[in-house]
Amino acid sequence: MNNEVSEVKLSYKSKVKASERPKVLNSKASFDILLKSFDHDTIELRETMKMLLLNRANKVLGVMDVSNGGTAGTVIDVKLIMQCALLSNASSIILCHNHPSGNLTPSTEDNNMTRKIKNACDIMSINLLDHIIITSEEKYYSYADEGRL
Repeated sequence: MNNEVSEVKLSYKSKVKASERPKVLNSKASFDILLKSFDHDTIELRETMKMLLLNRANKVLGVMDVSNGGTAGTVIDVKLIMQCALLSNASSIILCHNHPSGNLTPSTEDNNMTRKIKNACDIMSINLLDHIIITSEEKYYSYADEGRL
């Protein structure tokens, strides 16, 4: 019987100096950073979720593509969100996804997923600061601004 096992290696490499990382102070700042990461050719075509990873000083560690879906939704894997947050040593995260329909109102699925991710974050001592929904018209809905976190 072969007793060899695979090695697991965890790493995070930043390409941006700590002094040059943008700081997130509010939902508008988050929105501005995240909007730049969306493909504007497909923002009205398919739903995409991204995650902003922040350090203790709310400086941006990076943006992660969480998932790409269809016109009416995308599959979110909470385990992958938490894995990325942990591997990047993030203290806080901000979720963001688009609604291709242009409607900013959160769906029941959006609310349920936000609650599920918030519960996972609470267990891991990671702050879920916001969940932002955006449209192609460069408008947004913030769960934090609406007092829903």
